[in-house]
Amino acid sequence: MATANTTFLAELFSGSFYKRNQGRLVRQATFFAIVAVVALGCITLANTIMSEFHPGVRTAVPAAFAALGAWFAWRVVNYPKFADFLIAVEGEMDKVSWPEWPYLWRALSVVLVVLVIFTVYLWLWDAIWMWLFKAIGFLNLGDSN
Repeated sequence: MATANTTFLAELFSGSFYKRNQGRLVRQATFFAIVAVVALGCITLANTIMSEFHPGVRTAVPAAFAALGAWFAWRVVNYPKFADFLIAVEGEMDKVSWPEWPYLWRALSVVLVVLVIFTVYLWLWDAIWMWLFKAIGFLNLGDSN
């Protein structure tokens, strides 16, 4: 079992769990978030920088990075200092009284309505300014007339 005083570099080469059954939900969510970011990076790597390489290399290099990223994610969530933080986060989340669904839907609808109103308001001002700038000849968007 890892101790709270190990260095991160030493922890990268360890295979042990740290407080295995504590903070599981937050640690799993963190692990999968890191893996998702690494996976998107590997997909981007395969489709951009490595697109001209041989198909075997184009597949093997991102797969190796994905494996290293998954190992890194697993070690990060088991790094004692970070794991203790995630355990504390889950403990604090358990203390919160979460709203009921009807209240949540009302709050969500208010936010969405205000967002739509602001969007329309900004779009109208954008259209007004574009019309004004075109009318005085300040804005030329490639019109031939």
